[in-house]
Amino acid sequence: MSPPAPRPSRTPDDPRPRRTPPTAPPGRTPPGRTLPGGTPPVPRPRLTPSVLAAVLTAVFAALLHALTPFPAAADTAAGAAPGGAPADWAARPGGGAGDRDARPYVYLEGTPGTALQDRLAVTNSGRAPLTVRLRGDGRAGAWARFADDTVTVPPRTRAEVPLALTVPPAATPGDASGELVATGRGAEVRVPVRVRIGGPTLAALTVEDVEIAGGAIRYALVNRGNALLRPRLAVRVEGVFGTLLDRPERPLPLELAPGRRVERTEPWPDAPALDAVTVRLRVVAEGGARDEAEASETYVPVAPAAGGGLLLVGGVAALASRAYRKRRTGRGAPRPPEPSERPEAGAPPGTGASHRGPDPDHRPLAQAGARP
Repeated sequence: MSPPAPRPSRTPDDPRPRRTPPTAPPGRTPPGRTLPGGTPPVPRPRLTPSVLAAVLTAVFAALLHALTPFPAAADTAAGAAPGGAPADWAARPGGGAGDRDARPYVYLEGTPGTALQDRLAVTNSGRAPLTVRLRGDGRAGAWARFADDTVTVPPRTRAEVPLALTVPPAATPGDASGELVATGRGAEVRVPVRVRIGGPTLAALTVEDVEIAGGAIRYALVNRGNALLRPRLAVRVEGVFGTLLDRPERPLPLELAPGRRVERTEPWPDAPALDAVTVRLRVVAEGGARDEAEASETYVPVAPAAGGGLLLVGGVAALASRAYRKRRTGRGAPRPPEPSERPEAGAPPGTGASHRGPDPDHRPLAQAGARP
């Protein structure tokens, strides 16, 4: 068998196209080949549906964890809710088993010198023991005394603390008010106290210190009697040309204890710019208490007054300037010239240096060339 014939070599001028070996895509090594240095090729991962589902599940779990609120702090911490209200405990008048049976405030009745009994309920709904301090505030609150000023309430427990309220022997018949204050875990709860003292009552109310200032009407209410009052107010403003404001009687959002003074403000944004007004306030309360007071005010526009003042100042300045110019004109008027030489004695008037006769060397033009 004869050897195969040698393959003819290609010349540069050969018109046949050249064949190039196949190349692998970038980043991939053809099968059966190795990278330089003998390192085997690393297969490129592919994003399959299972891998995509796992990635989406992980992202969803991370978002859900970020949106989940953090757990509340432990009950052993301060335990106060935002705004100062207790988060896990409460204080209210005793005797009620639930919210429907709870009294809105402690109400007691008695004569001067008597001791009245009641209870204050403290509920601890937390998981740690609660220690509260108890005290009284206000006129009637100062008469209250607790069985213990500091009380510790176990977790998930409601305790009722006895209290005694002694009406002073010299107390004036009527109504007295105050508060019972419980403080614990950085929060404070105030329970109102109302005491009706037996005996003849007197309802007396006065309105004082009425004034108009800054688009508002200011006044003060004083309870001069011994009964708790809930006043009602009516406002009327009269001007030169008629009524400017007429607000009918309406209840005020306050309870006026005996001897208490309260300063209040009635808004009046539509006050006139030019007028003379009279404000009348009338207050009434239960028991026949009533009183009236008034105040007057004159409104003058600021701009016209200022303009009149500037006009007056301008007029005075103009008169002063005119007088000054006249005086300067009188000083600068020319005086008549004085004669340089006096006339000789015996000479006729007007023959001085300024009235000499004609100079023979200076004859009139009309006589020039005339015969002598």
